[in-house]
Amino acid sequence: MRDILLGRKYTNALRFADGIAARTQPPPVLPEGPAHKLAANYYYDRDGRREVKPATVLAGPNLAFTLGSGQQSGETAISNEKKPPTPGSIWHWD
Repeated sequence: MRDILLGRKYTNALRFADGIAARTQPPPVLPEGPAHKLAANYYYDRDGRREVKPATVLAGPNLAFTLGSGQQSGETAISNEKKPPTPGSIWHWD
């Protein structure tokens, strides 16, 4: 009946039984982490959001570049005065 309604031979989705995981799984064996301590296990120590810090400025207009030997280079700062050109013409609505 199923083959007639499908218009083709029915293919069972569970035909690869060896590739399907068993329904009952053994409990996983995981290594203990920092949260497995019994004492002095405070949430603020384990909270990853508190580890986030502001970005470190590597280059800027007020920072001088140094060479590998610690000497100052000829250019002491990067200028950010020039902006890249805006593509296309500007439409003034006034």
